[in-house]
Amino acid sequence: MSKPASSTDLADCTATELLRLYQDGKASPVEATRAVLARIDALNPQINAFCLVAHESAMQSAQDSEARWQLFRRGGAPCGELDGVPVSIKDLILTRGMPTLRGSHTVDADQPWDVDAPVTARLREAGAVLLGKTNTPEFGCKGETNSPRTGITRNPWDLSKTPGGSSGGAAAAVAAGLGPLAIGTDGAGSVRIPAAFCGNFGLKPSFGRVPAYPLSPFGSVAHLGPHSRCVRDAALLMNVIKKPDARDWTSLPPDSSDYLQGLEDGIRGLRIAWSPTLGYAQQVDAEVASSVARAVALLAELGAHVEQVDPGIEDPLDITTGLWFAGAWTVWNTLTPAQQALTDPDFRAEALLGEKISLLDIQRLHLRRGALGSHMRQFMQGFDLMVTPSVAIPAFEARPAGHTPMSEAAMLGWTPFSYPFNLTQQPASTVPCGLTTAGLPIGLQFVGPMFGDALVLRASRAYEAARSVAVDFRTPVVPAP
Repeated sequence: MSKPASSTDLADCTATELLRLYQDGKASPVEATRAVLARIDALNPQINAFCLVAHESAMQSAQDSEARWQLFRRGGAPCGELDGVPVSIKDLILTRGMPTLRGSHTVDADQPWDVDAPVTARLREAGAVLLGKTNTPEFGCKGETNSPRTGITRNPWDLSKTPGGSSGGAAAAVAAGLGPLAIGTDGAGSVRIPAAFCGNFGLKPSFGRVPAYPLSPFGSVAHLGPHSRCVRDAALLMNVIKKPDARDWTSLPPDSSDYLQGLEDGIRGLRIAWSPTLGYAQQVDAEVASSVARAVALLAELGAHVEQVDPGIEDPLDITTGLWFAGAWTVWNTLTPAQQALTDPDFRAEALLGEKISLLDIQRLHLRRGALGSHMRQFMQGFDLMVTPSVAIPAFEARPAGHTPMSEAAMLGWTPFSYPFNLTQQPASTVPCGLTTAGLPIGLQFVGPMFGDALVLRASRAYEAARSVAVDFRTPVVPAP
């Protein structure tokens, strides 16, 4: 590795780079964790990516990892796949020893927190250093991160802009070097929206590929996935978090494949459907459209057979929001009147819209969702992958909760490329493909056939390795504290 292992550089290293440094004895988990925590202390007051920073337990984990690496270098047992790598956890995901507030005043922090969700358990087993919890809107209810309990999270590329949501804290943390890896959730785009807005790589795996517990009250649109600075790190993280957990009865059978194998095989000969609008997105920002079109041209130069074609679907926005509002109404009814009075006005508005949805309406939405899923499975038989913009617009202003009356269009109308693939449960990624003239990141989305997670990672890596942009997406400009 060409970089010196200074404390500054360690906060900017990818997980892959850190593991190489540990193996070679050129840096230690303690040094890396200390550097990342110092970066968090310096920048989090401006960005508000973290709602909880676990300084003491993170340093203890780093010390334990350092001891394991010392034994390894003396010929001892191999270390875990992520041993000593700092990772953050979205504050919707149970983490032993840390409150999971869900961005909500309705959650009592003063209670036993003695259960790890499957992803958290797998990270501990792999030796990762858990840095703390990243911000989310209340119950992950929207595509921007502004919580009455934990405040507004800001985009490291421009502090006046949102990082998106609902995994906005996770994406902002990775973009600003507050840890190389983060775990997010995606129910309508909540990994891909903020990853695109923050210039990161983000992956929504096939539904069930990454086990969850407890399951989301918003149903089988909810996925868990990685945020990272590069595709290789996401593949490394996926190898860990895709391991089975019996608590999730919807999870897929164990997958023994290694997502790092074949990652560099390229896309020559792959059949790619290029859909600039999915046939219905009428308001795609001009800079987004042109940047994504240039990225698609590069895919053809890399040897893919690219065909511009729409999948032949109608906008499923009302399916997504209908099921989502019904889920919000379900959560609402678990709260006491006193708790309901404390909720985010956006969540409250979603729940009250859900109250108006009848059982017959819900059944009809499920039938339409099934028809959409069947159509996309059949469409993908003619192609290996589909590409679209990740989000139709660049990051917009960071705004407080309740700033706009709740409606289908206000909630998700500006992200028409993300929510269809939660309904169909297909794997989808976003990889940065350019910047607007205002210096905001733009994302290219790869969509795979169901269970084609490895292929999505491989194609994302091929583009990442070949892209030519005049910016290092790992180093956004954040004003000094």
